Amino acid sequence: MADAKEKQPIPEGQWRQDGLPRAMAIDLPPEEPLPEGVATYFDKCEEKLGLVPNVLVAHAFDAERLDAFARFYNGLMLAPSGLTKAEREMIAVTVSAINRCHYCLTAHGAALRQLTGDPALAETITQNWRAADLPHRQKAMLAFAEKLSVTPAAMEEADRQALRDAGFSERDIFDIASVTGFYAMSNRLASATEMAPNSEYHAMARD
Repeated sequence: MADAKEKQPIPEGQWRQDGLPRAMAIDLPPEEPLPEGVATYFDKCEEKLGLVPNVLVAHAFDAERLDAFARFYNGLMLAPSGLTKAEREMIAVTVSAINRCHYCLTAHGAALRQLTGDPALAETITQNWRAADLPHRQKAMLAFAEKLSVTPAAMEEADRQALRDAGFSERDIFDIASVTGFYAMSNRLASATEMAPNSEYHAMARD
């Protein structure tokens, strides 16, 4: 008889560790027990969001890796910036649409609906930002993010100047590029690991 403590294969599609939902399709379950700092962070997510985002669960096999990811994300998406939080989410969904990232489109589409308070506008941006009724500033921002995502080697001074002309500062340009680059990485990681979006995202902020 096998040792009762021996790790058993996780049946496909069932990923459950300490009550956490399925996170991804590769076998890197969260540390058991969760380190105190990680458990506290997850409790805060439950309190504020009503869920623990699966992107965080996916990183929980390594507390240091999770901390680095969370700090980078929080610095880009939540810290003070010349870009509003909604504008940063607009970039996230625009880049994720280009990369056809199921996880990020679902999660950040929900965030954009919440931040704009306009589900129809948010859905349009998520599907095709060019079809959305946006001010020139945001159109310039998303055109820059799109070009940087599709043809990064073709970026030139005219692209940066178009952002200046739309009212963005030098720091704002750096932030637009940083958010765009972060989601280029995140989309690929989510797609490579078949990261599963939390089911709760689908119903968020649709009224």
